[in-house]
Amino acid sequence: MKYGIVAFPSKKVQDFANSYRKRYDPHYALITPHMTIKGVFEANENEIKKIAENVAHVAKDHKPFTLKTSKVSSFAPVTNAIYFKVEPTEDLISLHKSLNAIGFNDDETYAFVPHITIAQKMNASEHDDIYPQLKMIGAEFEEQIDRIHLLYQLEDGSWTVYETFRLSGAE
Repeated sequence: MKYGIVAFPSKKVQDFANSYRKRYDPHYALITPHMTIKGVFEANENEIKKIAENVAHVAKDHKPFTLKTSKVSSFAPVTNAIYFKVEPTEDLISLHKSLNAIGFNDDETYAFVPHITIAQKMNASEHDDIYPQLKMIGAEFEEQIDRIHLLYQLEDGSWTVYETFRLSGAE
């Protein structure tokens, strides 16, 4: 099965992101707006139980972090994805590194760029048409994230929560 670890922003941020995702993101119906902390990896039933235990230990060692979005940006020309840029705080980077240290039998494909996707899977001309418009919307939010979620992918391609972990590290 495929798994991933994410943080869900507040309903306010999700609603704002969804106002664009429903038009520009074909994954709109498959997963709610989120910030990926550990990208997709595969595990069987036995492996995921041990991974979940390890994620719980990491969550206990890390305090809640600030999710601060600052602007709309794009991964073009690598991929035509548009996103809310999340400022990479020290707490967030540390959490990401600790989760990757667990060992997931995978290789990180991309450098960690914290973000919330609002548009993807567009051809170059669609991207070039939409991106300048979205850059002007302003996406400035700041909130505390006190939990992370281990998700798994269902057969229909949608994602659902396997387990939620509260970030409870020393303040």
